[in-house]
Amino acid sequence: MAQLNDSMREFLNGRHYATLATLNADGSMHLTPVWYLCEDDCLFVETAASDRKVRNILARPEASLIVDSRHKPGAERWVSASGTAEIIRGERSKAINAKIQQRYLTQAGLEDPRVGPVLAAASEVTIGLTPHTWRAFDLKRFDEQFFGGILGRTPE
Repeated sequence: MAQLNDSMREFLNGRHYATLATLNADGSMHLTPVWYLCEDDCLFVETAASDRKVRNILARPEASLIVDSRHKPGAERWVSASGTAEIIRGERSKAINAKIQQRYLTQAGLEDPRVGPVLAAASEVTIGLTPHTWRAFDLKRFDEQFFGGILGRTPE
């Protein structure tokens, strides 16, 4: 089990999409692609208060989130976290959600009346994930350590 380290933090601070997993009442997993923010070693996701993921967390306050990147063959990597989830409301939620939107939208998008205000209105709450477990994989480092970098030089 990995501990969150500077390399993982740097990756999480990049502009990637994540997948959030919550537990449905029937025991199945509910998976959702999300925008996120990593701050103070916690993960935050904006969402509507009526979403299934919110209902799941209110009933079963555990969640997992994985962030992965597959843009460059031979340099794929991911970081995942599992832990206790909570629903954040009010001014704290608005402030966190604004930070998330600033990560994924340009200033022009935030100011566009068809985009920024609509997303802000739809993001009524924030899911806060306090990780108990971190995991990570970095193919480039794995390749360099075990294969001398051949996978990165010849990704096909």
